[in-house]
Amino acid sequence: MINRCGVITLNRPKALNAINLPMVCKILDALKEWERCADLVVVRGGEKAFCAGGDVAGITKGGPQAADKGKTFFRTEYLMNNTIGTYKIPYVAIVHGITMGGGVGLSVHGKYRIATESTVFAMPETQIGLFPDVGGTYFLPRLAGKLGLYLALTGDRLKGMDVVKAGVATHFCQSKDIPDLFNALINIEGSPCDLEANVLSKFTVDPRTHVFSLSTHIPTIDRIFSLPSVEQMMEELERDGSEWCLTTLKRLKTMSPISLKVTKKALEFGAVMSLQECLQMENRIAGAAVEARISADFYEGVRALLIDKDKKPKWSPQNLTLVTDEMVEGYFKPLSPKEELIIA
Repeated sequence: MINRCGVITLNRPKALNAINLPMVCKILDALKEWERCADLVVVRGGEKAFCAGGDVAGITKGGPQAADKGKTFFRTEYLMNNTIGTYKIPYVAIVHGITMGGGVGLSVHGKYRIATESTVFAMPETQIGLFPDVGGTYFLPRLAGKLGLYLALTGDRLKGMDVVKAGVATHFCQSKDIPDLFNALINIEGSPCDLEANVLSKFTVDPRTHVFSLSTHIPTIDRIFSLPSVEQMMEELERDGSEWCLTTLKRLKTMSPISLKVTKKALEFGAVMSLQECLQMENRIAGAAVEARISADFYEGVRALLIDKDKKPKWSPQNLTLVTDEMVEGYFKPLSPKEELIIA
């Protein structure tokens, strides 16, 4: 803690600050302590990355036989996400650089999220046979229209000011001003309740003059991603035939078919759930993924993208038509009392 400001600095630069269980435990313990004695909390990363996500290569090491390790990680991470989402003092995340997956969970539930021109946001979990977790089932369906579902299914990246325009970040700051912003935060004068007026307004840029890069595609996104099934979405993308639709279709075809269907269902549920209910649901889905009791796509996706890096996953089931409703529903089944996520 500096002065009365709790400071979390993610420092695994070679891993792009991917978070593992020891890091999550330390962050969770610090947040609980600081909530009692600090005036605010600031979390930051490094030059290239805020946080590229969870250390899924480590989580999947050992295969389904070591599923308990993965389930412990996810449960603890979701408790941390809930703590951030319910924090009683100002929480400021400086999301400079790559901010994906678990890094989004470390930031998006806090009150203030500061993007820079180097910020790269994505929830790319369907690419590794998973789903947008860390509260993704809560915040994504609350973005405008069907933007959240589009981002969840495609893993599309947003950069810089677009992260603010989408509603993921709350403020935009030039990266050259981040050191001064950080110093102002740790030396804040007056009440932290006036943080917006005393600090943020002095260092952040008005986003209203920026045109969202997806703005011309929003009507298409809302139309196509409102369709009742992933199959119909893909059929309509092909029927439309525009360059953007065909590019989107090509991207969707590379994703885990079962992940696409699980993700769509999870966001539909999440749209009417509290953050706590979403995290409890996500814990069930993640548990099924690491156990590989329905599909081993999580392990295959991590292998193809991050370990062997051949980018040629062999999904099972291999296409959407083979993914049954029963398979999808299996991810949402309640767990044993000792494995359910209990949020006090």
